Amino acid sequence: MFRRRTALRPIEKLRESLWPRAGWRRTLQYGWRRVWRLTGTPHAVAVGVAAGAFSACSPYLGFHFVLAMLCAWVFRGNLIAAAFGTFLGNPLTYPPIWFVVYETGMLMLGRVSTGGGPSISEDFLTGRAFDMILPVLVPMAVGSIPVGIVAALVVYVITRVSVGAYQVQRREGLAKRALARKVALDPEATIINGDMPSGVPE
Repeated sequence: MFRRRTALRPIEKLRESLWPRAGWRRTLQYGWRRVWRLTGTPHAVAVGVAAGAFSACSPYLGFHFVLAMLCAWVFRGNLIAAAFGTFLGNPLTYPPIWFVVYETGMLMLGRVSTGGGPSISEDFLTGRAFDMILPVLVPMAVGSIPVGIVAALVVYVITRVSVGAYQVQRREGLAKRALARKVALDPEATIINGDMPSGVPE
């Protein structure tokens, strides 16, 4: 269901991952509507999206999808919803997420933060790269846990309420259409059974 009709070239895949052709706003709106239409209970769908939100706070880029699937499987959430939940982490949201995660980790470890958060340095192009990774990665790994839990709880509540409301509305719409078809096929029997829908003259 995620496969394109025409495969993208590597450079096009890189461009789409950084900035989708329809823009991140349209992409997120599309993903959110797809979440509403997923089969499953509102709880299972919400758990899946929350698992994706939790993984999006992790500093381990490239493993968000695997982490989201694992968390959704452990807590019996919807796996497809977990895949959509990882979209909460994107080039637009990563900077504020990483800043909060880093500052939280530094606070939990009792270290003094410089206030700048993690940054890209020329040292990553030299032999001193690994000396710089750990001081940044460790606070982010520690801080991602409480931040991810808070994000997952917020996303769970929002998703469960919205998906539950959508499913109720959809069931009511299907019931009305089914009753309308029943009236069209046998109006007399429907009136006798007292099933005449509102808006239909008796």
